[in-house]
Amino acid sequence: MNDFDTTAAPPANATVTAPAPRWLDAAEQQAWRAFLRMQAQLTARLGRDLQADSDLSLADYDVLVHLTDLDGGRRRILELARELDWEKSRMSHHLARMAKRGLIAREECSADGRGAFIVITPAGQAAIEAAAPRHVESVRRLVFDRLSADQVAVLAAVSEKILGGLENPDPCES
Repeated sequence: MNDFDTTAAPPANATVTAPAPRWLDAAEQQAWRAFLRMQAQLTARLGRDLQADSDLSLADYDVLVHLTDLDGGRRRILELARELDWEKSRMSHHLARMAKRGLIAREECSADGRGAFIVITPAGQAAIEAAAPRHVESVRRLVFDRLSADQVAVLAAVSEKILGGLENPDPCES
């Protein structure tokens, strides 16, 4: 057994002070490892494709998508960080890099001297409009063209179930 094998029981001489871990069985372990490989490879491939096609990173694309979701293309920084599930420092650094490239701009909030908005610029709007068709084609080619309609429904249901548990960790309420 190695330290990272989640299928094996702990050594017999281990002192247990907490409830015993609920080890993954072989099928769960196989599913978990396949999921991790798929997630890593899919994210890397989509990132490479997007960068090659549009000179945007997946993070840039995510920010621009969230800004285009609302009329006016603007969001408060903390709202954007919450929606993307990013730490404040990551958000701040990434937005600074995007601003240097002219994709977004920062606007002070006149009603609240402490708050600021991030606004998509015309260059950012042009970048997302140019990138979106090729990016959705990559997503379609790498994911949805490989799945039946039933599998897409299962993927959606499983994803929503797991997301629901992450948002509401009490298993009795899910």
